[in-house]
Amino acid sequence: MNAPLPVDVLKQHLIDPEICIRCNTCEETCPVDAITHDSANYVVDPDICNGCMACVPPCPTGSIDNWRLVVRAEAYSVQEQLGWEELPGEKSLPAQAAPESTQAESAAPDPAAFAEPPAAAMPAGASVPPWSAAHPYVNLYTHKTPMTATVVGNYRVTGTDTESDIHHIVLDFGELPFPVLEGQSIGILPPGEDAQGRPHHARQYSLASPRDGERAGYNNLSLTVKRVTQDYGGAAAHGVCSNYLCDLAKNDTVRVIGPFGHTFLMPNHPRANLIMICTGTGSAPMRAMTERSRRRIGTGEVGRLMLFFGARTERELPYFGPLMKLPRDFIDINLALSREAGQPKRYVQDLIRERAPAVRELLADRNTCIYVCGLKGMEVGVLDALREVMVQAGEDWSILHDVLRREGRLHFETY
Repeated sequence: MNAPLPVDVLKQHLIDPEICIRCNTCEETCPVDAITHDSANYVVDPDICNGCMACVPPCPTGSIDNWRLVVRAEAYSVQEQLGWEELPGEKSLPAQAAPESTQAESAAPDPAAFAEPPAAAMPAGASVPPWSAAHPYVNLYTHKTPMTATVVGNYRVTGTDTESDIHHIVLDFGELPFPVLEGQSIGILPPGEDAQGRPHHARQYSLASPRDGERAGYNNLSLTVKRVTQDYGGAAAHGVCSNYLCDLAKNDTVRVIGPFGHTFLMPNHPRANLIMICTGTGSAPMRAMTERSRRRIGTGEVGRLMLFFGARTERELPYFGPLMKLPRDFIDINLALSREAGQPKRYVQDLIRERAPAVRELLADRNTCIYVCGLKGMEVGVLDALREVMVQAGEDWSILHDVLRREGRLHFETY
């Protein structure tokens, strides 16, 4: 009597829809285009995914790191995954299913599944935090178990005569714990439903306050939120969550999930240097890191801070007033204004080139970490400028770039 043939078992890569905050990091990172999404879920195509793991480290929530053993012929399809509201449980495998170890021994591995992604698909920044960063807590509160915070402040931080309506919003968590670190983010659950009648997904916002609170010693935090009235193409669009947040009044309550983020973190070791490059609301994590550093001045454990901050005009630059009051020997501020009357257009990459000697000096210091936050399109310009800074001195940027990524010293958070 012939024994049944072993069944081919697949370790299928899945995304948890209850934790996913739809930040699109996984889809942007995947080098083989195995990840896609609709208005409800992000999903992985089992016919394309090769298990390269490139998408796992950048995910701020860990929702991407889920796996199920399934018979390959019965793998969950893209359409099935798009309809999920939660991950399925483990399936029972047939008795003749070959264990993974047996399959690994009997089948030659596909070299492509373990190859490093092509250079064009490599992330621009690190997928690990700085070595001295504090341990982050993530996913303490989820879509099913959100935290309720109270609004204790909502202030416009751009000129009232500008189109750029950006708000500084302070949320208080009362007696319930919500530990955060500079560089982390939270999710806000706006009220109401989407076009499909489902509750709105959370929107992600970076923290604008340091770990000990917007007000030191208080269990609160702040966000920097721009009211969205147009899409990236300039067409009219109503940002569901941004308008909700900008219209909140004192004592209103908000449902919050998170915290998120385990790599875009501030170093803890004394004398760490920070190069911070941002535009618009990308200033949020830079404000958090700057304020953390300011509160540590008395300890003597503050390195050099260098900020490149871009906006159209001074009136549209969030936190302009408080920023200008910071001591010049504490932070080296470089403002790139692209539409200031009577001034030439300048962008953050232009200022990086202009300050090449100072930037190069910091890049030569192994205690320096670089943080970039803002629109996705700024990544290429910033990288090109950093490359030129090093090439001018006869240095090989590609070698330094690789070192910065491996050591968790170059981080991008773009959208």
